[in-house]
Amino acid sequence: MNRYEWLDAYLLSKPGAEKDFKAEWEWWRYRVGGKLFAATCQPGPQYQGYDCRELVNLKCDPGMSELLRAEFPDIIPGFYSDKRHWISVFLDGAVPEDVLRDLCDRSYALVFSKLTRKMQRELTQREAPESPSN
Repeated sequence: MNRYEWLDAYLLSKPGAEKDFKAEWEWWRYRVGGKLFAATCQPGPQYQGYDCRELVNLKCDPGMSELLRAEFPDIIPGFYSDKRHWISVFLDGAVPEDVLRDLCDRSYALVFSKLTRKMQRELTQREAPESPSN
């Protein structure tokens, strides 16, 4: 069972984050500016090694992903993704909550940083509360 009930709300709390369901992949996708920064899914039995476990895919710096995989057995190369730039975290595993939150933040930041400056401004301004007029 997923012990990260907070994950959906946390991913959607990021400025400009949107969620949709990709039926062909059976993935819940989290995107910013139309670019994927996270996805949750539960690979079926045809995907050996995943054992029908629910996971989240996150974008990750290649060097950091190697270190994470060495430290946490429940962090593996990204499922059905570019395995150099994506990791998967089993949601029923032993990855500490603070580590997973940090990985979500980093994934979002990596994708957000690749958006145009104009789009970054629009997304952050849309999320910022309006300041009172003097």
